[in-house]
Amino acid sequence: MFKFIAILFLLLLLGGITYYISRRIYQGLKSFFEKIRFVPILIVISTLVLFLILGFAKSMLPLSTSIKHGLGVISAYCMGIFLYLLLFTLAAELLTLIPKLLKLTFTKHRLFNGIVMISVLLLTTITCVGGFINARQIDHVSYSIKLEGKQDISDLKIVMISDLHLGSVTSEDRLDEIVSEINSQNPDIICIAGDFFDTDFSAINDPNTAIKTLKKLKSTYGVYAALGNHDGGKTHEQMVEFLEDSNINLLEDEYEIIDNRLILIGRLDASSIGGYGDKKRSELSSFFTRDDLTLPVIVLDHNPARIDEYTTEADLILCGHTHKGQVFPGNLITDLMYTVDYGYYQKDISSPQVIVSSGIGAWGPPIRVGSDSEIVSIKFSCT
Repeated sequence: MFKFIAILFLLLLLGGITYYISRRIYQGLKSFFEKIRFVPILIVISTLVLFLILGFAKSMLPLSTSIKHGLGVISAYCMGIFLYLLLFTLAAELLTLIPKLLKLTFTKHRLFNGIVMISVLLLTTITCVGGFINARQIDHVSYSIKLEGKQDISDLKIVMISDLHLGSVTSEDRLDEIVSEINSQNPDIICIAGDFFDTDFSAINDPNTAIKTLKKLKSTYGVYAALGNHDGGKTHEQMVEFLEDSNINLLEDEYEIIDNRLILIGRLDASSIGGYGDKKRSELSSFFTRDDLTLPVIVLDHNPARIDEYTTEADLILCGHTHKGQVFPGNLITDLMYTVDYGYYQKDISSPQVIVSSGIGAWGPPIRVGSDSEIVSIKFSCT
């Protein structure tokens, strides 16, 4: 019953927003085109929202895999367009409120609403197109981590990605480029800090080709991954099998001693969507004890919300999850939500160092505004 009420409320909310945006567009364009009608505009915006809803509901529909995939693609783009159409419409409403309250004469001009709405439509178009293009670009970000009193690993390079969201729109198209860009950094260890998948394994259009591509990853000591919140659910076992077939070593609340020079720990995420079957996140102390204080300890823990769990057990924590908001103003929200939502952080000299990546992929709309898709390279200086 609660689920039904929640869905009904959401549909009513989307319906109200759809009507509001359509009405504002109509009022604005009517200033320039007197013969324009409201209904055609409402139909266009409603179609946008309908595809958005179908994209989320596609798994429950009796459709072929190819049609579901097509719906997912259309839905993702519609989501980005609808989001910024709403944000810019609301922003225009707020920005024009003061001059209207002051009864400034230019607000009474017939073309005022038209100019405002044309501006909204232009800004939405520019932002979305720019965001779609930016999401496909790959930035290389480098960090130098200082480790005191530890075994010298200054000759090692770790290359880290997070939030590939394989199965999301454009993720498979970009996989060859991502693998090539990672290999170009000549990594000694490749780390994947969660959300390798996009919740549903069946959303991957061609798993076999993706496996062949991922097998091209080259590093001295291998590829290691931890699970994120999107790496669970009904198809979790297929995800695990896929990683094994791709020669990716999955660490599920486990650790690996690499070349007797460093310890790499991979954590299960505490808030998996759909769970990992009978596996749940354990206390670090239940499977790891730091016996050799000279061995550097690096942790893959998808969500930076839990970095306070670590004290002297870790030297460096590698996270993702936040996407740095992915779309403005999302970055302002993640900045408020997390102690560190992006980049480098260390609470104090005795605390672990933390690196949070904005991720290489995208969740939902294949768009990035205010954040970038990135590959992280990490070098060490040891004293």
